[in-house]
Amino acid sequence: MDLVLAAVVAGLAVWALIDCLTRSPVQFQRAFKRTKGFWLALTAGAAVFSVLGVLGGGSLLIALIAATIAGVYLADVRPAVSLESRGPGSW
Repeated sequence: MDLVLAAVVAGLAVWALIDCLTRSPVQFQRAFKRTKGFWLALTAGAAVFSVLGVLGGGSLLIALIAATIAGVYLADVRPAVSLESRGPGSW
């Protein structure tokens, strides 16, 4: 069960990292969120520690922290930054 949880957290963290890498720094400023560097550091750290958790059976506390970081990015920052990237008339 712990391995499944660690794999899910790693998947979310890697998804958050890839999404953060594809965004422009200006999009974060326009959405009134922290800087791209801030979110890039957090999501990269979450991805590294969660992948290491899958490979080496890491701590559940580390997985919880990584899941929280990825969850906040995907639930709050990503939608705000995505709205900023859409042009006029986009859905």
